[in-house]
Amino acid sequence: MTRPPLPPFTEETATQKVRAAEDGWNSRDPAKVALAYTADSQWRNRSEFLTGRDAIERFLTVKWEKERAYRLIKELWTFRGNRIAVRFAYEWHDADGNWFRSYGNENWEFAADGLMQRRIASINDLAISEAERKFHWPQGRRPDDHPGLTDLAL
Repeated sequence: MTRPPLPPFTEETATQKVRAAEDGWNSRDPAKVALAYTADSQWRNRSEFLTGRDAIERFLTVKWEKERAYRLIKELWTFRGNRIAVRFAYEWHDADGNWFRSYGNENWEFAADGLMQRRIASINDLAISEAERKFHWPQGRRPDDHPGLTDLAL
């Protein structure tokens, strides 16, 4: 199985890879998202360390149970060879209705088949009011005409 676009990346293919990852995460389908990673993929997410698709799927299941009304935007930062760096922001609320915007950076490394073999994520959370939200679209893929991070000055 391959997951195009494949490395080495160009600016166009790296941008496509970033949007595909954003679309996958906005689906909030842990099993689907986990398929984008190698069977032995290594992750650092904040202070958690994970290995393998099963661990990724479990992690995402718990994440999206906690982070409700999740909406994510990713943006290409840079790329080279089989590596891509992105910056991102996502909005969500907890079970009590408290809203947050989480900001971060990810470093990705891909296998030759286009599956991600390493993901290193650094993330910070900011409490926001519901009125401060900027990500307004129905659950799922961000519409093409919705502003990105740069356009939103994030």
